[in-house]
Amino acid sequence: MIRQLIIALFVSFCVSSTAMAQDTKLLEAAKKETGAIIAYGSLESNTVEPIIDAFRQRTGKSVFDVMVNNSGAIHVMKKEGLFAKYLSPAAKAFPKEVIDPEVGPIYRNTPVGIVYNKGFVSAADAPRSLEDLLNPKYKGKFVMPDPTQHTTTLQWLASLYKIMGKEKAQRFIQDLGASKPFMVESFAPAAERVSTGETPIAISLIRYTVTYADKGAPVDYVRLGKMLSTGQYLALSKKPNHPNGAKAFIDFFLSDESMRILAKMGEFVNRKGIYPPLPDADKIQAVEMDDFDAKEFKEKTQEFQKIFLK
Repeated sequence: MIRQLIIALFVSFCVSSTAMAQDTKLLEAAKKETGAIIAYGSLESNTVEPIIDAFRQRTGKSVFDVMVNNSGAIHVMKKEGLFAKYLSPAAKAFPKEVIDPEVGPIYRNTPVGIVYNKGFVSAADAPRSLEDLLNPKYKGKFVMPDPTQHTTTLQWLASLYKIMGKEKAQRFIQDLGASKPFMVESFAPAAERVSTGETPIAISLIRYTVTYADKGAPVDYVRLGKMLSTGQYLALSKKPNHPNGAKAFIDFFLSDESMRILAKMGEFVNRKGIYPPLPDADKIQAVEMDDFDAKEFKEKTQEFQKIFLK
């Protein structure tokens, strides 16, 4: 079963002193447009067929101005012709290798790794690698999202060959299933269990180290070096109801100010020189996970059901 979580963000665009760096003409045009800018986004999902169907049923009328989504979904929708080409001036502040010539830069990555509670697992006793999770001393002590329910974890497992090699990754996945990890519905509850010490080690998003450290939890992450990740884009609708406001929103979202706000919350943004308040964040190498179509998701789900649910 592929779980899908689609959110609609209704963003009222207002011009303030923080937006003065944006194009003046664009901002003046945006102020003349009435109504809220509609930005659709997807969290931890690569299946966007319902959005595409809804778009088509509007007889050409756009139901969104900006799409905020992961790379897999964006590329599928781009092939469907749902986006207009728009490269924000702010894209110049991002590395060339993360910029799509039509929809702009991958503004953030979401590295997946090992998070642990220092109150229950000392730095010396913490896993040093993904393979270390298979050590009998960690049996019953680590949690992960259920890959048969959580699409990003399915992608993560299916993409491990990119950092481990094919044979090593296949063996690791089999052994991981045999170790019977405690499984939850997604990355957030996995990290939350670590923050409370209920399950001291988790496979989760590294950004949660910042989230729970800010709340006083003694959490840290394992320095794996290379970590699988998904990228996120903002894309302009081909038929936006508020074209100028949508462009202005994208420009501001990719700005230094906006990216610093995200980084402060633990996000790994790609604007040059900005990092989350996480030790050694600048040393993490994000490796993009593979994308899958509906048929491939179904096949992988069936494969992982036999490994993790037997």
